[in-house]
Amino acid sequence: MPEGFFHEPVMVKEVLAYLAVKPGGLYVDCTVGGGGHAAAILALIGNEGRLIGLDRDPEALSFARERLGSDPRVHLVHASFADLAEVLAGLGVKEVDGVLYDLGVSSYQLDRPERGFTYREDAPLDMRFDPSSPITAADLVNRLEEEELARIIREFGEERWAKRIARFIVRARARRPILTTGQLVEIIKEAIPAPARRRGPHPARRTFQALRIAVNQELEALKASLPQAADHLKPGGRLVVLSYHSLEDRLVKEFFRRSPYLRPLTKKPLTPSPEEMERNPRASSCKLRAAEKILNPEGGE
Repeated sequence: MPEGFFHEPVMVKEVLAYLAVKPGGLYVDCTVGGGGHAAAILALIGNEGRLIGLDRDPEALSFARERLGSDPRVHLVHASFADLAEVLAGLGVKEVDGVLYDLGVSSYQLDRPERGFTYREDAPLDMRFDPSSPITAADLVNRLEEEELARIIREFGEERWAKRIARFIVRARARRPILTTGQLVEIIKEAIPAPARRRGPHPARRTFQALRIAVNQELEALKASLPQAADHLKPGGRLVVLSYHSLEDRLVKEFFRRSPYLRPLTKKPLTPSPEEMERNPRASSCKLRAAEKILNPEGGE
């Protein structure tokens, strides 16, 4: 594993249990990252099993390749999970036994300030999962109309001060471009009234989340990908999603509920154990939902 890389996979036992990983199975990890969940799956699928790993971040994929790439059972692809059907078709795969999504930003991405995801250090305002993508967070904050900025911050960040933050951003960029995370953090702090800043998490957290989601079109990609995953599951195959904020979780819950070909396995989302949250605080917001492909939508079997 390359120096400096560490990302502890979340809820590994629960993921393996709900995927019902079996020897000889074919599984897709749609967010392979550093390969933590993938390695756990590989340990259970035997010599005849196969694993396909996707990731939009070429840096993360290179770590996965170093960890897993020499394994002949593994095929790694630089792709968005929005293109899952195309990836599987290119590999000649029609059906799989399980699909896993571990959504959001990884610990490694957060811990690399130059990627521009963190509000705790000053760095270029980037936030792209795939550095070859054309739009950065700096592009959004410097180009979007005030009303559209407010909408993104309100809807994707669930930020009550969205209108005020957008107004302060537009005022600040009129003086000089907003190019770094540090600049944006100071603008957000100025926009949020002092009593509100003193309560709860870091005042920039929600705005940074909103911009990251917008830059990477995360919700659009998930909406596009989930039906593709369901279509490619074998009868009895499993779909498991780890989400980290309410927008993702709501989207997954509604998709599972509305799909006539899926039977939800988790009435309420599972969360990490207290021991795991203590060991890995970044896991604390994780919610796991799982569903099973059914043969007969009418009868549910």
